[in-house]
Amino acid sequence: MPDSAIPQNPPNAPARASTTWHILGAGSMGMLWATRLARADLPVTLILRNDDRLQAYKAVQKLTLIEGEDSQHWPISAQTPETDEPIQRLLVTCKAYDAEQAVKQIAGRLSPGAELILLQNGLGSQQAVAAQVPHARCIFASSTEGAYRDGDWRVVFAGRGHTWLGDPRHGPAPQWLEELQLSGIAHEWSPNILSRLWRKLALNSAINPLTVLHDCRNGGLQAHDAEVNTLCAELSALLEHCGQAEAAIDLATEAHRVIQATANNYSSMHQDVSQGRRTEISYLLGYACTAARNRQFAVPCLQGLHQRLSEHLRQRGLPCN
Repeated sequence: MPDSAIPQNPPNAPARASTTWHILGAGSMGMLWATRLARADLPVTLILRNDDRLQAYKAVQKLTLIEGEDSQHWPISAQTPETDEPIQRLLVTCKAYDAEQAVKQIAGRLSPGAELILLQNGLGSQQAVAAQVPHARCIFASSTEGAYRDGDWRVVFAGRGHTWLGDPRHGPAPQWLEELQLSGIAHEWSPNILSRLWRKLALNSAINPLTVLHDCRNGGLQAHDAEVNTLCAELSALLEHCGQAEAAIDLATEAHRVIQATANNYSSMHQDVSQGRRTEISYLLGYACTAARNRQFAVPCLQGLHQRLSEHLRQRGLPCN
């Protein structure tokens, strides 16, 4: 709740007995979800990576959500992975390269029939997590929402978007989607979530690496139309070869639409590189190249781009995996 008025039972809110949303990963997306769920009077608990982070959080004991000129503070409970409390519903929002190890730390706390919502970029990490917890239900998610941190325990809601969720095993939509509706989280249950994830992977692979190599905002790629088109053509052919023809439809048109719509933005990969952080190259461009290699499908432009980006990262002292 905000520190000011704390409504006890908002209209149409679910009962207090609602299952707790445990959120693993207190980055921008984790905090964005946590504050909106808390705003809807739903029980939320952050799982922070270690006791140092827990103590840092206890010094403020609240998350701040900033939307335009509005700023609200939400006191949300927090704990470490070592806490004994069982977990029935777990939202995993950490980076793709951290997800598998992070879930491994808390796997013993998962209740029978637990559900995990995996909100990672690219592909590969979701499958690795699901293999670790075969008795849990893993729901894959893809989001176009924008958020960034402007300080510790502070998140700026930078762009309203949409979140698609789905079960790769084609299970039914869960009842807790109603809680996302109450929280103002625009969403849709997708019967073919893998197609959604492949589509986003292809778009990110055609845009993000080029923004790093050309050191530009997304809009700067309008000067490199031919390069974008070549990559999209190769990615489309790869998607079709991987049985994801739906994800390949009008890929280049969509890529140019995204470039124009987000012209003033820096891609997430560009932000990571400029701030000296590890990128998710292995789960985007790397995943696409591996999929092609496993199927003996030639993707010379993608492989060349992967090599150029890997060398660029090495020169900056950053991991290229």
